[in-house]
Amino acid sequence: MLPTGRTFMEQTRYEYLSVSDQTQELPAPPLEKATPEESPKIPLPKPDTITVPPIDCRAAVEVRRSVRHYARDPLTLKELAFLCWSTQGIVDVKTPYYTLRNVPSAGGRHAGETYLLINRVEGIDPGLYRYLAFSHSLIRIDAGSGIVDRIMSACLGQAFVRSSAVTFIWSAVIYRMAWRYSERAYRLVHLDAGHVCQNLYLAGEQIGCDTCAIGAFDDQQMADVLGIDGEEEFVVYCATVGKKTKMSV
Repeated sequence: MLPTGRTFMEQTRYEYLSVSDQTQELPAPPLEKATPEESPKIPLPKPDTITVPPIDCRAAVEVRRSVRHYARDPLTLKELAFLCWSTQGIVDVKTPYYTLRNVPSAGGRHAGETYLLINRVEGIDPGLYRYLAFSHSLIRIDAGSGIVDRIMSACLGQAFVRSSAVTFIWSAVIYRMAWRYSERAYRLVHLDAGHVCQNLYLAGEQIGCDTCAIGAFDDQQMADVLGIDGEEEFVVYCATVGKKTKMSV
């Protein structure tokens, strides 16, 4: 049974790994994707200016649930900034090898990129954006009227993508991790995505939002929507976020 999965686990054991490019002293890849010069950055409120209601850590862990129904209220720009900061915020940069962020990553490599389908955020036009962790800002990728339906379709028709305030889409730029860990990188980027998504759940609880992780999506369709190749950069995880309804409070 499941020969593909077993082969993957077998061939990514340490005894089968290729010598990494780091070991061969090859240059480290960039720690963030390049930003097209023609794409203006949309600055987000700085983390030290954002205040959020206090919440007990145990309470946040125990009430966290996957919820697919959201109120129509928009997120504020500060709330979106808080979610981005909580899931990929950079605390320190150790150029060119790694960053320290608000989530763990193997070797501090942080191969993930964050894309945002924004439906309802105050001050931001609906559309598809990418979060730039180094400048704590956004760039717009697609503002077309059909982008919501395209991403919902890529998520196998799950309608709560359309009703969410924001859908987070996390990709992995695999060489950023493989430079250090060779074939093992394909395991590690999925572990990293789990860390990021759990932080989203907990941060959402603090600002009165519900979250639902999505692992069911068409890989190539999602890559096409984001404008990535699906091989050197591919989607690993998604999650919807929206304000709590009266029933979920």
